[in-house]
Amino acid sequence: MNEFFAEFIGTMLLILLGNGVVANVNLNKTYGNSGGWIVITMGWGLGVFIGVTVAGPYSGAHLNPAVTLGFSIAGLFPWAKAAVFIVAQLLGAAMGAFLVWTFYREHFNETDNQGAIRACYCTSPAIRKPLSNLICEFIGTFVLIFVIFYIQGATFEADGVSGVKIGLGTIGAFPVAFLVVAIGLSLGGTTGYAINPARDLMPRIMHAVLPMKYKGPSGWEYAYVPVIGPVAGAAFAAVLYLWLL
Repeated sequence: MNEFFAEFIGTMLLILLGNGVVANVNLNKTYGNSGGWIVITMGWGLGVFIGVTVAGPYSGAHLNPAVTLGFSIAGLFPWAKAAVFIVAQLLGAAMGAFLVWTFYREHFNETDNQGAIRACYCTSPAIRKPLSNLICEFIGTFVLIFVIFYIQGATFEADGVSGVKIGLGTIGAFPVAFLVVAIGLSLGGTTGYAINPARDLMPRIMHAVLPMKYKGPSGWEYAYVPVIGPVAGAAFAAVLYLWLL
């Protein structure tokens, strides 16, 4: 699997499982209906775990334009590859959102709550205050990117031994998954913690174009917040990381 398809498939799985748990909780006549915020947060964390597990060995599993941008600014990822990764992430997010609609299509048509339907695709603030909402997304993404810089894999060293590789396998995906859960539980209650431009923008586009009986507006007046906030937060995390070095 090459890096482009790794990012595409990893992001697709992230959105399918992350937005899928929101659909399971929000939509009428599902077995998970009214499961609550804790279920949604844990579902997103597990979605990250699955996406990172699949894509990690091939691309490093950015799965987020903010991660790619932060790593590029910090000099940990080549700028020449950044655009390719971001395109793959955007397309993967769109495909994941399409699969959520495919899977829950009948339940979307049984749900007349427009806000609940929209939440299965994109975020919206609990209290609409644009500057405050931007700050929340900025801080949440800053925590995500800054901590990722310090998540290190296991190493193996021995005198007289070279060329040894010790792989963590799926265990290596746990720290990032726990980080996303921690951000969701602590910082997710104001904006729904997009912390990923692809996670919000592409599913919002899919919400706008997919046929759903009661879907309502896609909330484009808010769409800039979960894009600008995460991008700014990632850039600041990278600059601070470099300064601390």
